[in-house]
Amino acid sequence: MINASDLFAALALMLVIEGIIPFLNPGGLRRTLALLAQLDDRSLRIGGLISMLAGVIILYFVRN
Repeated sequence: MINASDLFAALALMLVIEGIIPFLNPGGLRRTLALLAQLDDRSLRIGGLISMLAGVIILYFVRN
């Protein structure tokens, strides 16, 4: 079972990982976000679904 400590550790790690790109290449991130803003809702939803499924699969293998 996941306890609060694990949850906050995962949140902290997510914030560190998400902060790497804007820190190292803010211009590239800005261009990428501009391209993402032009995608239709369906494409964004599919990308989000793939990301969530990948996370669940990784978590399953890490926890078992």
